[in-house]
Amino acid sequence: MKIRFKTVLSLLPAVVLLCLTSAMGQTEAAPEPEPETEKEQRLQLNPLIAEMLRENPELLAAAQQIQAARARPRRVSSLPDPRLSVISRNVKRPIPFANVGDEPMSLGGIGFTQELPFPGKLRLKGKIADKEADAATKVHRATALRLTAELKQSYYRLHFVHQATDILHRQQRFLDQLTRIAETRYAVGKGIQQDILRAQVEQSLLENRLTLLEQERGSLEARINRLLNRPVHPSGNMPLARPADYEKPVLEHNLDELYELARQRSPELQRKQDLTDRNQLALRLARKDFRPDFSLTAAYFNRGEFTSLWETRVDVKLPLYFWRKQRNGVREASSRLVQSRQEQTATGQEIFFRVKDEVLAAQASDRLVSLYGTAIVPQATLALESSLSSYEVGKVDFLTLISNFVTILDYETSYWDQHARLAESLARLEALVATPLISQTDLMQNEGER
Repeated sequence: MKIRFKTVLSLLPAVVLLCLTSAMGQTEAAPEPEPETEKEQRLQLNPLIAEMLRENPELLAAAQQIQAARARPRRVSSLPDPRLSVISRNVKRPIPFANVGDEPMSLGGIGFTQELPFPGKLRLKGKIADKEADAATKVHRATALRLTAELKQSYYRLHFVHQATDILHRQQRFLDQLTRIAETRYAVGKGIQQDILRAQVEQSLLENRLTLLEQERGSLEARINRLLNRPVHPSGNMPLARPADYEKPVLEHNLDELYELARQRSPELQRKQDLTDRNQLALRLARKDFRPDFSLTAAYFNRGEFTSLWETRVDVKLPLYFWRKQRNGVREASSRLVQSRQEQTATGQEIFFRVKDEVLAAQASDRLVSLYGTAIVPQATLALESSLSSYEVGKVDFLTLISNFVTILDYETSYWDQHARLAESLARLEALVATPLISQTDLMQNEGER
């Protein structure tokens, strides 16, 4: 049905001119259609997504964050660096090693000290770092989904801008014809000056709308180039080709299925779960801080002519001020765990709300696309045909004719606007549920619409 009403619209201007020319008694032939030019190279969405995933600096930075986080677990779970000591003890003289061998108490030696945290602490620190690395991976995934959705939305909106521009250009051409007809009728005394003024006002309004669309087009192209990290042209971002046409996407999942997909696959929810697990491990580590840490020292002392000495020492770090330090550390870790659980719940509620909101928006746009395509535009076409017949016999004035003609093209603009809004809603849904919802068939060029 979509192709049918577009075919009607493509033939409608010729019908308008033919009827108006017949009503005026003119014998001028209708302008011949322009020869069909070779189709321009269209902008495809999938290559843009692939380029963005390769070149976007925000994604590349998130990837480096993952590498940095993955390097941390082994570092924090390793033993502290040992200390090597050079020792000199002298009697009577402060110069190191000055009287070693002369005095029994004078000696020179070397010592090795290794700190030994309480068993289990290093393992917990490694697990905490692993969870932080997992969370960084989810950040990268969420960033990729968000940027992909932003790119898709810009692509679909740019497609609408081109469609709306075509509609307004077509409207502009035929308003020029209608303005000349009004001027001719006014010159021969069959029309009024108000008809000419109304047509000129509509032309000015069209120029205003075209200017706004041109601004929006430039903004969308700049946004796409930013996402692709393309260099800025000296005169601004280089313009992009016209986006390829695509079939109207269809939402094939119900709300409960989308909720379940979001619950299982959303990287934001998964990241919050990783942070909750991380804080659970941090609480266990805080409780282990009540346990003492140790250090082991081994040393050798040379006394010259006297017998050499060996020393072995074990030091214990006592949590003597536990009521001020360790106890408050546990309280802090416990509060952070509760905080992360509440944030996880809040994030889930936010995601479920956004899923439902996007589903409602997609369903509304889908219904409006069908309504415009099967009812509103055909009905407006019939109204215009009726006004044409009435204009021929003088029952409808020129202003009504222009109004009906502008209305039907406004409805076609609204049709493409809702078409783009539907695709944009599904693109945002894809980011929320981390699942493709727009099939490759939908992204294929629709030859029947051209």
